[in-house]
Amino acid sequence: MAKRDFYDVLGVSKSASADEIKKAYRKLAIKYHPDKNPDDTEAEAKFKEAAEAYEVLGNAEKRQKYDQYGHQAFGAGAGGGFGGGGMSMDDIFSHFGDIFGGAFGGGGGGFGGFSGGARGGARKGSNLRVRVRLTLEEIANGVEKKIKLKRSVSADGLTFKTCQTCHGSGQVQRVQNTILGQMRTASACPTCQGTGKVVDKRPAGVGPDGLERKDETVSIKIPAGVMDGMQLRVSGKGNEGPMGGPAGDLMVLIEEEEHESLKRDGNNLHFDMYITFPTAAMGGSVEIPTINGRARVKVDAGTQSGKVLRLKGKGLPSVEGYGNGDLLVHLNVWTPKKLSPEEKKTLESLEKSDNFQPNPGRHEKGFFERVKDMFGQ
Repeated sequence: MAKRDFYDVLGVSKSASADEIKKAYRKLAIKYHPDKNPDDTEAEAKFKEAAEAYEVLGNAEKRQKYDQYGHQAFGAGAGGGFGGGGMSMDDIFSHFGDIFGGAFGGGGGGFGGFSGGARGGARKGSNLRVRVRLTLEEIANGVEKKIKLKRSVSADGLTFKTCQTCHGSGQVQRVQNTILGQMRTASACPTCQGTGKVVDKRPAGVGPDGLERKDETVSIKIPAGVMDGMQLRVSGKGNEGPMGGPAGDLMVLIEEEEHESLKRDGNNLHFDMYITFPTAAMGGSVEIPTINGRARVKVDAGTQSGKVLRLKGKGLPSVEGYGNGDLLVHLNVWTPKKLSPEEKKTLESLEKSDNFQPNPGRHEKGFFERVKDMFGQ
């Protein structure tokens, strides 16, 4: 399959500046990054394709050769210094780790579950992912959870020796013949995967990467105010890297359990409160649930069904620490479904009273006005 034009890959014109090329590559790299597209081979291919294009167009000398000779400037079927199809994730993060910055919470030469390795050095382990279910009370106050998981860790008694293929450099050299002459390129050593060392001695039952699976309990502190679908990162609690490499991260996906009476809307909470007709007509107080107990609220005489009481600061805290939401109490006047003869007689007599005839004034607001007021405050 013929290679696509590198300018088309990055979505830039042939007159694009170096800064425009860099921005275009970073945008694609973040879009197709493996952390955002786990187990997606198509996204991985696009990720590598973008890196190959940037490896050429991001270098002034290589770009000039590409503009003049196209892909043939770097050998048949090759794109640039990576040697085309020989590109690995380690190559990409080793060369371009600074492009990504902290977009995925990484550090050092890479980010997410990857790290540099093509130039020698231990590779970072892969990330682990867990789901944690939280009650609304736990979300309101923050909580520490203990999670049981299986991690890949370096086996006890493991020893290493220098890789004989690359002699500890982590790289192998390759010479390519091009129309401009010979070009020498470097890539990660296939024997040690760029670490510069291989396992010398390992316990029975341990694989060639020196890792074994072990059960572990990890304590996770979850801040107050998290939301359903939010993902937290616990650094260094993923799988350890091969050859003594640093551990990846533990990704914690938050799942929120439904509360029996309170409904969440962002940092606000909603509660439907049914009151009796006498309470609505004469006024009184009612007890309502809150996120941390119960409270009593006053009901004014003459309260109409649908009125909303707002309890400032009684909602959920902001995960960024910017205060609390509110608790909105929706008052609904309960209409009896069955009446005794005496009750029916009493209501029939009251129905004739002028005070029981609907007579909304201009200050009385309908449903849509109340909704506007509620969300406008």
